[in-house]
Amino acid sequence: MNHLQTALDIITQVGGAENIEHIEHCSTRLRLSLYDNGKVNEAALAKIDGVLGVRINVQCQVIIGHEVVQVYEAVRSLAGEPQAQSTQSVSTKASRGAQVVDFVISVFQPLVPAIAGGGVLKSLLLLLDVLGWLSRDSDTYKVLDNIGSAPLWFLPILVAITTAMKLKVNVLVAVSAVSVMLLPAMTKQLAEGTAFMSFDLRNVAYASQVFPAILCVLFYAQTEKLFNRYSPGALRIFLSPMLSLLVTVPVTLLILGPLGYELGAGLATVILWLYGKLGFVATGLLAAALPFMVAAGMHKPMLPYAVASMSQFGREMLYLPASLAHNIAESGACLAIALKSKDKVLKSTAFSAGISALFGITEPALYGVTLLNKKALYSVILGSVVGGAFIGWMAIEAFALVGPGLASISMFVSPDNPTNIVWAFAGAGLSFAIAFISALLLWRDKAAEKTDELTFTRPVEGQIIPLENVNDDVFARKIMGDGIAIVPSQGVLRAPADGTVVNIFESGHALSLLTDAGVELIFHIGIDTIKLQGEGFSPQVKEGQQVKRGETLIEFSLDTITAAGLDPVVMMVVTNGERFSLTPGSNDDKNHNPHIIMTLKESV
Repeated sequence: MNHLQTALDIITQVGGAENIEHIEHCSTRLRLSLYDNGKVNEAALAKIDGVLGVRINVQCQVIIGHEVVQVYEAVRSLAGEPQAQSTQSVSTKASRGAQVVDFVISVFQPLVPAIAGGGVLKSLLLLLDVLGWLSRDSDTYKVLDNIGSAPLWFLPILVAITTAMKLKVNVLVAVSAVSVMLLPAMTKQLAEGTAFMSFDLRNVAYASQVFPAILCVLFYAQTEKLFNRYSPGALRIFLSPMLSLLVTVPVTLLILGPLGYELGAGLATVILWLYGKLGFVATGLLAAALPFMVAAGMHKPMLPYAVASMSQFGREMLYLPASLAHNIAESGACLAIALKSKDKVLKSTAFSAGISALFGITEPALYGVTLLNKKALYSVILGSVVGGAFIGWMAIEAFALVGPGLASISMFVSPDNPTNIVWAFAGAGLSFAIAFISALLLWRDKAAEKTDELTFTRPVEGQIIPLENVNDDVFARKIMGDGIAIVPSQGVLRAPADGTVVNIFESGHALSLLTDAGVELIFHIGIDTIKLQGEGFSPQVKEGQQVKRGETLIEFSLDTITAAGLDPVVMMVVTNGERFSLTPGSNDDKNHNPHIIMTLKESV
């Protein structure tokens, strides 16, 4: 993949760098907060090389896969630091609810790598202790445990950073405000009982808390705006931060901190109350719903609960266990399809996606296999609901906030319950087996089920000639793919089938089309006609436009081409021909429809 080109194409199709408000990424997705989602050319965006899929709800989510970090860095380098637009222009583009969800994702998503890294390290240490390889009383264990504990302990600082970045306020001043809550001296004062201006301060353990820090930075953002506006320019560099801290920190210690603490505790308690009422059914239902939640990107709003639960109780027993069942079910279904399918492309895609899902990355499986095939989806849901219900029944708990999979299975090592990890393996195995067997029984290759031929009408009027006879080695040797060529008698290129215009060359002499049946076509008018620099070519459609069979795509001047001494032959090439067997028509075709010049059948 050319990361720079992919990034450039993404920026272009989302409305340009000026439409990007915020850029971030997760394990497989580039997440763009845009000022106007209406500017996104979703069809063209989905066809970019390296893009697995696109989902637009609150954010514009571009699914990349395992190379997402490289694409993210390329987008950041090309787009630069997003520039703020007026509040009025932003507020007109999204509802209040959509802005809240966007805020939550932007604040919590960047926290996951640090929390996951520390959590998995702690779970591995627990495993080493259980196996008797490294005692928890040893100095080495304690040092390593401190490394794993640091991200969660200093979670308020990390949250202050992500919140300040989202709100575009001074990050260091925001961190300074939140840091007061973690100062050893302040912690000691709160524990002993203290007051501020005769108002008692509540003793709250702020370490590992997220909501007090979020409320603190939200309030700080307002004070910074106020004091920046009214501070004299010569004094603003120190006066505004000083006044902001003087106002923000006391209000946080008196009101916002305790309120945020109760909010986090209440959120975790409500989820656990629901779990207590529904029991194992809740885990099974959540696991079954996760394919749709992940596809829509709406699993990320579960992060605040998971973080709150982890910080409040040191464990989580609903979202992450359900995710284990779903992730492994995705793997089981994909690997079964890879084993049974005779389609070489699908086999390769399903095998790769199945391995990724086994290690906790499900997007390649979802967008490459599951959501495209109902029987695969049914198998995943069945494996998820059965495995999830079993995991819920056994009350399995997670001790690290990371995508559950084979590599991170140690996240289910419990310091108090040695069988927790055993039942986690059993639940994962059950999810895999149910999905694998179900997919193995249900799967039928589409090509085996459907024998309908795909037919294509003439893109231009004229004489059909074999592609091998074209006076251009790239087309004649079928390097780009198989197809047909026509010596045109009229200067009009028409769509040979219903589809979507993917790309139009700037010079107007070439165009690519994705048919509704999934055939990728490239049309090239003339040989070396790029030398004309667009003269004589007049595209009648736009990129991303839906077209019907027979609709005009490009009008071109035969006189201009021949006057320049160039060959006007038109090539129509199938670029994903490995999926099809091609039968070209001819001028002497005696079938019932002489306008059909090419027929494809899906290969088995």
